[in-house]
Amino acid sequence: MAQSGPARACHPGGMFGIRGDRLFDGVADHYLAHAVVLVDQGAIVAVETLADARRGVEVVDLGDVTLLPGLIDSHSHLVLDASNDPVGHITNSEDDVVLEHCRAAAKAALRAGITTVRDLGDRGYLTLKLREELKADPSTGPELLVAGPPITPSGGHCWFLGGEADGIDGVRQAVRDHAARGVDLIKVMVTGGEITPGSVPYLSQYGPDELRAIAEEAHALGLRVTGHAHGAQGVADAVAAGFDGIEHATFMTAKGVHQDPDLFNVMAARRVFVSVPVASTAAQPSPPPGSSVAKRFKAILAGLQTMRAAGVAITVSSDAGIAATKPHEVLPHGVAQIARNGFNTAEALRAVTSVAAESCGLGNRKGRIAQGYDADLLAVRGDPLTDPTDLRNVAAVFRAGKPIRRPDAVRAYL
Repeated sequence: MAQSGPARACHPGGMFGIRGDRLFDGVADHYLAHAVVLVDQGAIVAVETLADARRGVEVVDLGDVTLLPGLIDSHSHLVLDASNDPVGHITNSEDDVVLEHCRAAAKAALRAGITTVRDLGDRGYLTLKLREELKADPSTGPELLVAGPPITPSGGHCWFLGGEADGIDGVRQAVRDHAARGVDLIKVMVTGGEITPGSVPYLSQYGPDELRAIAEEAHALGLRVTGHAHGAQGVADAVAAGFDGIEHATFMTAKGVHQDPDLFNVMAARRVFVSVPVASTAAQPSPPPGSSVAKRFKAILAGLQTMRAAGVAITVSSDAGIAATKPHEVLPHGVAQIARNGFNTAEALRAVTSVAAESCGLGNRKGRIAQGYDADLLAVRGDPLTDPTDLRNVAAVFRAGKPIRRPDAVRAYL
């Protein structure tokens, strides 16, 4: 290809190509070398090797970079401000202040290469408004899937977000109310959690009958359902109830951690997704000192390996917003962190691309670089299959085919 001067950020209309020296397609264990991704109307129309690429197409040539699918954060909280007191911030801020923070957080995530975010708990359905804003202008943030206020018992974990519901009839009505507001999925606080005073992470908040009612109602309305569940009993009850996903899945008990290999086999067979929010700016995943998770952390990590060996589908996520070490652009850190805890790098990358897309119900159009998929792309300097910290060396981001960060490229023609 002959270089012809500085590139325009993107072809103003019609088909164009994006080229890098290496391409990870979201599935394979290896790279495709010198691939050209052809894009038209925000979608990928073909992936071709340079030797076989069609002629006469304008190409944004990024040179010595690795192209990957845009990253997918399957567990984030845009309304939480990633401070030392996120609960205080959300409980003391007006909606317009929170929404403006959400906009900034979404933009920061997109610039880090996170092109899809599943928000698993807002206040007052604020992220539904943001979702529509970002649909109108994809250059301002990732594609959003939103759950609205998480369903929780009165006074339960994250009650302050406004999703309180009690009893079988109450939770069924809560699911219907969420669906009527236009949420993309249902999020349930199956057990307690760390950031709510008085809440105990390993204790169940809902019983099997309530969980089954939630899953039945959600599925009848065409919605997936995922559950925040730390406790071993809560995880088992949510899986038995038919939940599509489990957040955290630490399997804690009052005395430690209890993992059930038979349950892992059921989860693997049913393709119940486990979202592991390890992403953190800390060098290693670091639960708050003295927390229930911190006291059991070694056993929790061992359980993660047991789940992996059993074939449970695992995604890497962030739980962004709940702590100062979890800003909304933190997801790339999680890939390196889980790779240091027994996952190979290709698995770790799939956990934020193709597997994460499947967990969100988007496996037919997100998480892969392939024909027919959305043209959400990340280009990084370096080789993330060798060193996953290279995911943070962002060279360019494309959302629906539009450049978000001006690529350091040349314009060329095949």
